[in-house]
Amino acid sequence: MGHGAPILENFLGLNWNLANMMMILIASTIVFIIAVLCARNLAMKPTGMQNFMEWVIDFVRNIVGSTMDMKTGNRFTILGLTLLLYIFVSNMLGLPFAVIVGENHDLWWKSPTADPVITLTLAVMVVVLTHYYGIKMKGVREYGRDYLRPMKFLFPLKIIEEFANTLTLGLRLFGNIYAGEILLGLLAGLAVNGYANGFASGIIGTLAAVIPMLVWQAFSIFVGGIQAFIFVMLTMVYMAHKVSHDH
Repeated sequence: MGHGAPILENFLGLNWNLANMMMILIASTIVFIIAVLCARNLAMKPTGMQNFMEWVIDFVRNIVGSTMDMKTGNRFTILGLTLLLYIFVSNMLGLPFAVIVGENHDLWWKSPTADPVITLTLAVMVVVLTHYYGIKMKGVREYGRDYLRPMKFLFPLKIIEEFANTLTLGLRLFGNIYAGEILLGLLAGLAVNGYANGFASGIIGTLAAVIPMLVWQAFSIFVGGIQAFIFVMLTMVYMAHKVSHDH
């Protein structure tokens, strides 16, 4: 696409991607507002936003229950709920439009999950949490023994598996969202380039692009939802392998 990124260089010894920081803040704020609206007027008979949130919570509980017993998994429901809402909202932000600013064509508005740094950070966070809860619920000795079961010589493969799980969890999410935004950008460029070549060409390009763009946006909403579900499902699978005594 040829887009750059607005980078704040050498601040506190690091380079900061301002677009990523802004989009993370926006996604977090949207999720916070949704949570507040859903919990503002709680009632015994849920309606409206409360009904929606209770449906989402039941959905997450079903995910957790499919990977581990609920006595163990109840504590992870809020984690699953937070990941599901945050990732879904993040996946949706880049669908309506993109904002490109400046001579360097810096891309400011996009889906946060279209950046591998963010998705891999989420993946690392999840993997670290699985180790934390595994040690907390089993103890250091019992947790360490899991790496030597069923046979000690498989220990190197289990270490490789930890890195592979982190990479696949993050890159799967990034690849699907990034590819969707790339295609939407190409379809939008079809109309823009058409107008640059002449009014008639612009009309033809717009007509040729609008229907595929609408179809792809609808499909991208579906993909965004599926990817949020897959991320949460895999998170709970990894967690179950760490905390359940029968794994």
